Amino acid sequence: MKKVLILHGWGGSDEPHWQWWLEKELIKKNYQVSFPNFPKRDLPDFKEWIEVLKEEYNKFQPDIVVCHSLANILWFHFANAHELKELDKLMLVAPVRKTCDIEELKSFFPYPVPKKLNAKEIIMVGSTNDPYLSVEEAIELHAELNIGLKILDDAGHINADSGFGELSCAVDWIERECEESKTK
Repeated sequence: MKKVLILHGWGGSDEPHWQWWLEKELIKKNYQVSFPNFPKRDLPDFKEWIEVLKEEYNKFQPDIVVCHSLANILWFHFANAHELKELDKLMLVAPVRKTCDIEELKSFFPYPVPKKLNAKEIIMVGSTNDPYLSVEEAIELHAELNIGLKILDDAGHINADSGFGELSCAVDWIERECEESKTK
């Protein structure tokens, strides 16, 4: 049974956010899912969040990690600072630009572009109109990371406010890998 770690961004990913939906869908399909609630979601503190991630990662030992927004940056810091086992998959949805003028988020910046993300398959998903990362910035980040990139048209920040209460392609992507590994 594959273990999936879902990491939310600034403000959380409660219902009707697609990450909330993803957790429910994966549980129905018999995945083990961890979806930790980071402290002070609206006023995040990097040191607190990284400690929660470290504890959860070490306890849960995920096969697959799905990040949204600020969680991507958290994951980049974590991957740079720790020797991680190789994941089956890593999904980076709606990462944010390298600079930040939002006071509540300054403790996360600047962020390192990891030298190695240590996953067999990695996809980054962006949007043509994300207010936190332009298409040009997404293309630049994807090139620096040397990973796959999918750009969605007019998807905003790919969250509930942008109309994403579901993200069926996330389930499809996770399932495809797991189905393929069953046949090997």
